[in-house]
Amino acid sequence: MIIGTAGHIDHGKTTLVQALTGVNTDRLPEEQRRGISIELGYAFLEVPDGPRIGFVDVPGHERLVHTMLAGATGMDYVLLLVAADDGVMPQTREHVAALCLLGLSQGAVVITKCDRATPERVSAVRAEVAALLAPTALAALPVWEVSAHTGQGLSALKDELLSQAQVHQARVDSRTVGGQGFRLAVDRAFSLEGVGTVLTGTAHAGAVKLGDSLALVPQAHVPCGVLSAPPAWRVRSLHAQNRKVEQATSGQRCAVALVGLAREQAQRGQWLVHPEAALQTDRLDVSLQLWHEEARALRSGTPVHVHLGATEVMGTVAVLAHLPAEDEAASAWQAADQLKPGARAAVQLVLREPVGAWVGDRVVLRDAAASRVLAGGQVLDALAPARYRRTPERLAQLQAMHLALPEGLEGRLARLLPLSPLGLDLTRERAMCGAALARLPQGAVEVREGHSAWALAAPLAQEIRAKLLAQLAAHHQAQPEELGPDVARLRRLTAPRLPDGLWRALVTQAAADGEVLLRGAFVHLPEHGVHLSATEQRIAQKMAPLLAVAGFGGVWVRDVAKDMQESEPLTRTTLSRLAQQGELHQVVKDLIYDLPTLERLGGLVRAVAAQSGGEVTAAAFRDVTDLGRKRAIQILEYFDRIGLLRRVGDVHKLRPDCSLFMSPQTAASDLPQRAG
Repeated sequence: MIIGTAGHIDHGKTTLVQALTGVNTDRLPEEQRRGISIELGYAFLEVPDGPRIGFVDVPGHERLVHTMLAGATGMDYVLLLVAADDGVMPQTREHVAALCLLGLSQGAVVITKCDRATPERVSAVRAEVAALLAPTALAALPVWEVSAHTGQGLSALKDELLSQAQVHQARVDSRTVGGQGFRLAVDRAFSLEGVGTVLTGTAHAGAVKLGDSLALVPQAHVPCGVLSAPPAWRVRSLHAQNRKVEQATSGQRCAVALVGLAREQAQRGQWLVHPEAALQTDRLDVSLQLWHEEARALRSGTPVHVHLGATEVMGTVAVLAHLPAEDEAASAWQAADQLKPGARAAVQLVLREPVGAWVGDRVVLRDAAASRVLAGGQVLDALAPARYRRTPERLAQLQAMHLALPEGLEGRLARLLPLSPLGLDLTRERAMCGAALARLPQGAVEVREGHSAWALAAPLAQEIRAKLLAQLAAHHQAQPEELGPDVARLRRLTAPRLPDGLWRALVTQAAADGEVLLRGAFVHLPEHGVHLSATEQRIAQKMAPLLAVAGFGGVWVRDVAKDMQESEPLTRTTLSRLAQQGELHQVVKDLIYDLPTLERLGGLVRAVAAQSGGEVTAAAFRDVTDLGRKRAIQILEYFDRIGLLRRVGDVHKLRPDCSLFMSPQTAASDLPQRAG
């Protein structure tokens, strides 16, 4: 358990921690000289038959509230200190606001310096504190009266903290972490001779052990989004709660030494995370509550300081929708442009610098002058969209995200899938939920391709399949002489914004169920087909041997018409009809390949991809086919169009979900000789 202090400057926070643990958390010479805390301080208390209690001592000066917030983010239990000879002061109020907006509700009020006040004065302070906390979630906190100088009340307070630690540990042991990856908010980075760079902070989720690899986010000069294969560093040594360990877990103060990480690469405010949870963002959709004591509403366009984890960045607020109060009946969220004091809203925070953030993380806002705490809430979407952020469809998704906050990734997917007609990016969702693991709802369509994964709810999949069949029927009626559109064209006609992998999975399912037929790259209804006339059949028989001997170079319409002594228009029409039947392939206009030749070329593509990690370059394909570079590029681009490959930069990547040209009739056995 992590216990944090809060309260006004010189109300005895550091003194109390030292009285409880024996450790003076003011480690800096400047702190000891001035007698005030400037940086976060740490101490630990032994627990009989249990893990140590960690203490985070925060500064109380008004100019150091940003440091207090960095420490408060990882607290499980708070000690709100109020000096008996001083009473409630400005930073007492600001710290209370910060604690409430961070969602902290476990803790105790400690009235310190009771040896300096009369019993009547102590009673008056108790009344002040009760009035301050009455409208907040901290209203029920117990109150302890202590004096670090005389020892009054310290023993009873320590016993209470030990008891709370046991309750907290039982709660941690019983809850399911959902397979979340490790996440640590870095609040210190330093180097030790013989050890290397060490990062310290509070672990917010998951577990890490010696030898694991961890990524550091955000990274400079890296686009926002989920980081694919981010740089990662191996864990050399671990300390948790100030003890050397082989594994550290969520809720502990940790020090992690990393192999190969330069001190200049790490700084306070970054996150040390499981590589599959690595992301960085400059837009957050947040469920936000404005502090009830604010005098004015929070409006769109307001500049604010955004505190998240151990970092602080400037940002701008865009209010999206009003949230019903907890005692109001649930209803659809309505668009809004301002947030009233004490009310809640969905807002988007547009940040000036990228940060690491994950679903459920706590956020606190301070005004532009950093003079007071304004609002706080939880992250709903860590990779929020810049456009269409107030549409009814988007607000419905945000409402589902808000309801799913206590349910984990599995509940989030169950709520979002029915609201995602274009599918749900599972890689993105899993990263935003800290690399959590979850099962999809029954019947959902799932597609995985490399590092990407998508899912579509079963009812939505049925709707798209119905549109697919209707589109095919309309196409057959309008173009009765054509076999049908190719897979890519049918997608553009039916669901142009649906991810390609999901579309191909739906077409494959429809074919497996007998609803459509696939002939090469073409799709048609079972009852529809192109029939050749007697003349076209005669020409097809004459051209078959010419196509068979053409090889990888293919044939041009004008050349085959000349060789057969047939008219070029009639030959072109016949070749087009054969291509529509899937018997021939027109790679570019008037350049024709028969099916066996294209299958051999497709087999060579698969063989080259198998030897080069799923990638095919024009040069490699040219070498194995003995073609010129121009013709090799034309064939690869055709394979892109029909869905065997997809172009990424200067390479063509094999689609793992495509079944084209997987028959044993390939030239793969000739690949070493050709390559040689």
